[in-house]
Amino acid sequence: MASHFRSTERLEDDLNQQVVPEEETAVTSPVGAVDEMEAAIDAVLSQPLPQEESFPQAEESITQEEEPVAQVHPIVDIPDIPTAEELEAQEEASDEGARQSAYASLADAAPRVISHEGTPTISLQNVTHIYPSQPNKPALDDVSLDIYPGEFVFIVGHSGSGKSTFIRLLTRELRASKGKVLVAGQDLTKMRNWKVPYLRRQIGCVFQDFKLLPDKTCYENVAFALECIGKPRSVIKVQVPEVLRLVGLSDRTDAYPDQLSGGEQQRVAVARAMVNRPPLLVCDEPTGNLDPAISLGIMKLLDRINRAGTTVVMATHDREMVDSMRKRVVALEAGHIVRDQERGGYGTYV
Repeated sequence: MASHFRSTERLEDDLNQQVVPEEETAVTSPVGAVDEMEAAIDAVLSQPLPQEESFPQAEESITQEEEPVAQVHPIVDIPDIPTAEELEAQEEASDEGARQSAYASLADAAPRVISHEGTPTISLQNVTHIYPSQPNKPALDDVSLDIYPGEFVFIVGHSGSGKSTFIRLLTRELRASKGKVLVAGQDLTKMRNWKVPYLRRQIGCVFQDFKLLPDKTCYENVAFALECIGKPRSVIKVQVPEVLRLVGLSDRTDAYPDQLSGGEQQRVAVARAMVNRPPLLVCDEPTGNLDPAISLGIMKLLDRINRAGTTVVMATHDREMVDSMRKRVVALEAGHIVRDQERGGYGTYV
């Protein structure tokens, strides 16, 4: 009712402003315009007086003519009720946006300058690898790539594109069928088997399935990596607690793997990989079995390791993580490198 009072008062002013000037200017106006004005006024005055209101008929009629009914009595459109599938899609989109925002905190505000001069940490030169079971379908086909000290590189591509083969060539689990694989200046294609353990002392490895020793505690799993390379007990007692503290597990040193969550097991695996301070960290889907929040924690840890100077090479399917962090991206498809991009995104690979 209050809005109707205000509307009527405003319309009364409008009427006064419209009718009085017309009387003054009627002498100079065309005859047709005057006739139209008089007809409009007659139409207004002919409207019946509303029973519940005490306002002049002219004012009420002008209200009906000048203001659409929808503005006086607005019609509210009721939106369609979303289906369960639409609600689920909206929730997934919201979660994806949250993940991107979270991972975006790991992106470099200003691109770090990595020198591409000198000796690469990793160099693949016309590498081809063929599995005996698929002689006509190379897992990698004539691949050439250089990765320099301090880089963080994502290896992306759909299943079967060659990502795992690429990672296994770096750790010398596989020997290339053709070409050269150089890691830390050593040609792995010519390396004798007895030298491989010495190579792996310079490489930290993080796997999707953790590969922890089930009968050893967190402390013992990490310490085992140092025992295998002959580190003295005094060094182990200092380095193991320190690295467990860095990964946030200083209060879980005596827990066994089956007493840990998936994220905690992966952090133990990261601690074991970095306890010897290797110059190269190779990760094969390290967040593949983890939920988004835990994956973010693992990536923050790997990012800190990389900023300290360690070269990180990571195979992954995690689109949001790759798109948000904007590191160097190498995309594989059918054994070929189809894209090598600084500060790249995941692309169309699934």
